[in-house]
Amino acid sequence: MIDALVLARAQFAFTISFHIIFPAFSVGLASYLAVLEAQWLRTGRVVYLNLFQYWLKIFAVAFGAGVVSGLVMAYQFGSNWSVFADKTGPVLGPLMAYEVMSAFFLEAGFLGVMLFGLKRVGRTLHFLATAAVAIGTFASAFWILSVNSWMQTPAGYAINAQGQFVPVDWLKVIFNPSFPYRLVHMVLAAYLTTAFVVGAVGAFHLLKDKANKGARTMFSMAMWMATIVAPIQILAGDQHGLNTLEHQPVKIMAMEGHFQSHPHGAPLILFGLPNQAKGVVDDAIEIPRLSSLVLRHDLNAGLRGLDSVPRAEWPYVPLVFWAFHIMVGIGLLMALLGALTLLARLRGRLYDWRWLQRFALVMGPAGFVAVLAGWIVTECGRQPYTVYGLLRTAPSASPLEAPAVAASLAAFAVVYFTVFGSGVFYLLRLMSQPPHGFEEGLDEHGPIRAAGITPAAAIDPDRTLHSPH
Repeated sequence: MIDALVLARAQFAFTISFHIIFPAFSVGLASYLAVLEAQWLRTGRVVYLNLFQYWLKIFAVAFGAGVVSGLVMAYQFGSNWSVFADKTGPVLGPLMAYEVMSAFFLEAGFLGVMLFGLKRVGRTLHFLATAAVAIGTFASAFWILSVNSWMQTPAGYAINAQGQFVPVDWLKVIFNPSFPYRLVHMVLAAYLTTAFVVGAVGAFHLLKDKANKGARTMFSMAMWMATIVAPIQILAGDQHGLNTLEHQPVKIMAMEGHFQSHPHGAPLILFGLPNQAKGVVDDAIEIPRLSSLVLRHDLNAGLRGLDSVPRAEWPYVPLVFWAFHIMVGIGLLMALLGALTLLARLRGRLYDWRWLQRFALVMGPAGFVAVLAGWIVTECGRQPYTVYGLLRTAPSASPLEAPAVAASLAAFAVVYFTVFGSGVFYLLRLMSQPPHGFEEGLDEHGPIRAAGITPAAAIDPDRTLHSPH
């Protein structure tokens, strides 16, 4: 029979996997909405207003799903991980409260204005509300990643007589050694996730109607993001990896599949089947010494393997190894698509190469897969600890019986697949509708008046403030 600890870990993995995809999307989409509105105000082109309205509905649904799924995470700390909550509460509790007070209040306070206030508060105040929501989503990511990074690289704490972690230096707690690298890596991942969804939706509608101005604009903007940010993300990931090597070397060993130490240069294993029991990678396809070049910037640099660590300290290598390779592979495909779209621009064929649009369409969910793979690496690679090197996972769990945890896991599965499955289906329905609306040259007043920028007496001011659907 499966014990309660395994079920509790499975439940947390299940719920966090659902939760992370919504914030990853909403962080990037909030910034994209701010850019669209800024472009509309700057240029007066109605196509930007149409796209803003198009993606605003999608953002509202994704944001709501993220909030609801996030509430469950806090519930689980008290139900399945009460010992962890007790031990780390003095450090992590205030950080979570800061996230609520600074980020969530900012988002919630201005979300209503952003959704319903365009005709009521004026263009400038409405744009400030949109910008405030975007800043709020970033602030939320800041605090949540600070919490998780402290669990990876704890700093600025002491342990009191009750065995609790207590803060002694909040700056060191918040800006712990891995936090800057993980914040940059995750925020860029959120932007890329959104860009590839936007690009896929644009490609989908371009394949139906190459002349659709909204589809052309969103596809072009998304592919600029891919072209510029995907290579930056690869560099950020490299720096994050070097930081992880310094502070969590066992995680790197699992990511690279290095069961054996390599004192004179470690190979980069491209493919293989990690065998946890035997401590080898079966059928490995590798490039000699390349891992040493990547991690130490020296072909002959030695790297320790898992044979230098007690087996009790090993994470489950196959899961970490494959999740890492999936994440890296998707990152390289993103960079490839960005490079191909740049070539298409230079040749004036961005909207003509249908195979390129099909490639972008297939890559639509790639960001979500990469984010999930990255979180698997982060969380499973930290095992067998909840607070790395200090608090192990087994004693962190609540003293619950397996049937109780199994029942809650089954209930979560039913509710999540029903509720969030319906939400995802609705999002896909919204995205399947073409981005149409009022375009430049609408009437004799031109796009600026059509967008409501001039006095309402010119035309019906509500015309371009309605949803484009």
